Amino acid sequence: MAVREEDLRQRVADLLAAHDPATTDRLDFLRARFDAGLAWVHFPEGLGGLGAPRPLQAVVDAELAAAGAPGNDPRKIGIGLGMAAPTILAYGTEEQKRRFLRPLWTGEEVWCQLFSEPGAGSDLAALGTRAVLDGGTWTVDGQKVWTSSAHTARWAILIARTDPDVPKHRGITYFVCDMTDPGVEVRPLRQITGEAEFNEVFLTGVRIPDAHRLGAVGEGWQVAQTTLNNERVAIGGQAAPREAGMVGVVAETWRARPELRTHDLHQRLLKGWVDAEVARLTGERLRQQLALGQPGPEGAAMKLAFARLAQELSGLEVELLAEDGLAYDDWTMVRPDHVDFTGREAGYRYLRAKGNSIEGGTSEILRNIVAERVLGLPGEPRADKNVPWKELPR
Repeated sequence: MAVREEDLRQRVADLLAAHDPATTDRLDFLRARFDAGLAWVHFPEGLGGLGAPRPLQAVVDAELAAAGAPGNDPRKIGIGLGMAAPTILAYGTEEQKRRFLRPLWTGEEVWCQLFSEPGAGSDLAALGTRAVLDGGTWTVDGQKVWTSSAHTARWAILIARTDPDVPKHRGITYFVCDMTDPGVEVRPLRQITGEAEFNEVFLTGVRIPDAHRLGAVGEGWQVAQTTLNNERVAIGGQAAPREAGMVGVVAETWRARPELRTHDLHQRLLKGWVDAEVARLTGERLRQQLALGQPGPEGAAMKLAFARLAQELSGLEVELLAEDGLAYDDWTMVRPDHVDFTGREAGYRYLRAKGNSIEGGTSEILRNIVAERVLGLPGEPRADKNVPWKELPR
């Protein structure tokens, strides 16, 4: 029987009656919410969901927010929620799903993503981190880079090369890596903001049991596409009200500081506002498509638009504020567990936005994806497509 909206409201009422948010420990409440199928309602029963239509999640979230129920702080566990969870759901064994999904959603275990490498960023399929099978355990050696939350993560989703004798897209396998393994070394990467939310990760003799492999051996690229498509939606396609994010910050400054206004800045603000609204409405349509299945390459367009808007609007804000826009008083070396983009000063936003066109897929690669996989345009020539990875120049 299909799950109806009234069924969800009754489940929420039952949860609140049994676990009063005012007196229940936060973690205990989140665990109970997961077990009640109200974590992500579109997931299967027993895995935090009820097999309900994805849009009904908004009903649950609104009811619980009105009751003052605690949240799971998605800013801190976004990689787990937006990237690891849908991949585990799609490719994990039943044992893997039951082991990883609950503590992932409650935030008990933070996740990171070990994909990019110093020589394999935009061309991710060229990665060189090696995994060699010995009995029932894989030994992994290599280096990863630009890893958000590696310094706080308990687990990582990892892709490594398991067969160098086949073309680069075919010899990759996907794993779940224990970040507490003694062979894992995490080093901070200090950014232009002064912070180090990113890291480089060195893997030396890391032992991963074959039971922590997701998908078949050699088919990691296909598994990774699920992660990457969900990542782009997570970054650029989140539900948001009108004037959310950077456009709202700049619009509020414009309204509050009439002495800063010029005709040119007004025209640029109007263009940014319209572009942001177009992106927001496009995101609504994309989420309707998501309700029918897994995200496709359309998410690349949303992430591309997000990066462009964040950079244009943060630049506009700095110009609007003139010398005040350059103020940035907290250029200190810290390792945050999440990015507080709109909660900081204009100078920080301007600097941090520069990374938006790199993280989660560079804008250049995303344009290729949109052109080839959404618009159906001819692909660029790829001379290395059928060449074994070990024969590629590096």
